[in-house]
Amino acid sequence: MDEYSNYKNPKRFYRPSNDRIIGGVCSGIAERMGWDPLLVRIAAVVSMITGVFSGVIFVGYIITWMVTPKRRTMHNMTKDEESFWQGVSDRPKVTLSNIRYKFMDLEDRMQGIEKAVTSDEWRLRKQFRDLEQS
Repeated sequence: MDEYSNYKNPKRFYRPSNDRIIGGVCSGIAERMGWDPLLVRIAAVVSMITGVFSGVIFVGYIITWMVTPKRRTMHNMTKDEESFWQGVSDRPKVTLSNIRYKFMDLEDRMQGIEKAVTSDEWRLRKQFRDLEQS
């Protein structure tokens, strides 16, 4: 079993338990997107008051409030786990690019090893080592 499977993903959308005014939805959105919570709250209020779909936005807010879990504190994470989650990207293109880079690096390293192992010099050194051991 994966050693990180027992932990909740801290990059997931949560409602914070401390920084909230009504339900924490705006604060959760701001935290998840890296925005200022005050600006998100102002945008939500303005869109509910002046927007054509203000009823839909209000109902969406209530549903999000009911469905979104509260963030639990993650005091039990080790340094390795924190480091792992900091390295997890929210953007699939970045994640794919990082994986592609790692595989290209591994491919280059494997080619270097293969070149060294299949060279005549490596075979000659192996024969000398075998002679020394006998």
